[in-house]
Order: sequence, then structure tokens, then C-alpha cells
Amino acid sequence: MSEESAAPFEPEADRIARELRRQIIDGERTPGSRLVEREIAAEMGVSRVPVRDALKKITAEGLAVARPHSWAIVREFTERDIDELIEVRYALETLAFRLAAETADKEGLRSLEEQLDRQRQAAHHGDVIEARHAAADFHSAVTRLANNRLLDELFQVTDSRMRWLLSQHDDLEAMLAEHERLYEAVASGDGTIAAHLAGKHVRASRMTAVGKVSEH
Repeated sequence: MSEESAAPFEPEADRIARELRRQIIDGERTPGSRLVEREIAAEMGVSRVPVRDALKKITAEGLAVARPHSWAIVREFTERDIDELIEVRYALETLAFRLAAETADKEGLRSLEEQLDRQRQAAHHGDVIEARHAAADFHSAVTRLANNRLLDELFQVTDSRMRWLLSQHDDLEAMLAEHERLYEAVASGDGTIAAHLAGKHVRASRMTAVGKVSEH
């Protein structure tokens, strides 16, 4: 069986949603810009039906806001939106890092270190987009290490908005340094310190994001 035939099937709507999500998080589609079914369908070479379903997906994820007549707009996050996201992420992240520190094994720590190294390489080469992606994947890896299925389900609800939050960071070295300290806390097995550092990390993200949105 070839690699191509072995690749998992991805519904058209999921593929389009994945691309729109990436474009929004990476800033290719700016806040307030229109997401029009027929334009996206023409751009991606598909019918309007999967585009409509994709727009519903990213709207449900909190990255877009529905408008009448077959279009939506890229969400313009307000300070209140960010505060509400931070409150929820604070609760989830502190729990995830505490559990990860208490339960992580060598294999799990190795997977976490791989994401950290990927972020480190990107930051050192000034690759902003890749560094942000790796930073978000670092958080996802911690969630997996926490080994709590309900917690993982709750994280999925805010995952896209969390990735948007991390995409507001321009100081790649500062973000890397925070993640290095978090990794060390998890690797040490000290859940209390890991949770404390995670809380500080989330609060710092709020300051960065609020500063960014206030510029517009």
C-alpha cells in the first residue's frame, strides 16, 4: 500500500476549515475581513457546500462571527474576549501542567522536549510562524501528558482561540524562555511549581494580546 493510499481520509469541509483556521491564526486573514462562501469556494476550487460547513466550524471555534447572506467575518477579539479566554485557560493550564508534572514518564517528556526543541530552532532562526505553531503544540503535548480525557475534551473547545492567543507573541525568545522553565518544572515532577509557572505564563499572554488588539 502506498503512502498516499494509506493517508487518512479528510472530509472537504475539514480540509477547508483547517486552512481557514491557519490563515486566521497566522494573520493572513485580518480581523474584520469578510469570509464569503463563493470567494473561498473559487479560491480553493470547491463547491460552496463544504465552504459553508467549514465556516460553521471556525465560527463554532470562536475564530469567526456569522453574518447573514452566506458570509462571515474574522473575529475581532476585544479585551473582554481575551479576559474571558484567559480565565478559562488559567484554570485548564494550571491543572494540565500540575497533572503532567505528576504523571509524565520518560517517553512523554521526550515528546514534550521535541516540541520545545522545534520552538527553540524556529526562535533562533527568527521563524515567527513556526515558533508560534511549536509553542501551541507544546501546550497540546502537555495536555496529552496530563492523561485526563475530560480535560483534553475541554481543551479542544478553546484550542483554536489559544492558538490565536499565542500568535500575538512577537518576542520569540521570551516565549521560549517561559516554555523552557515550564518544561523543567514538569520534568522535575513538582506539580505545584509547574502549576504556578503555568498561571504566570497565561497571565503574561493576556498582557501581550491586550497590547496587540489595542494597537488596532
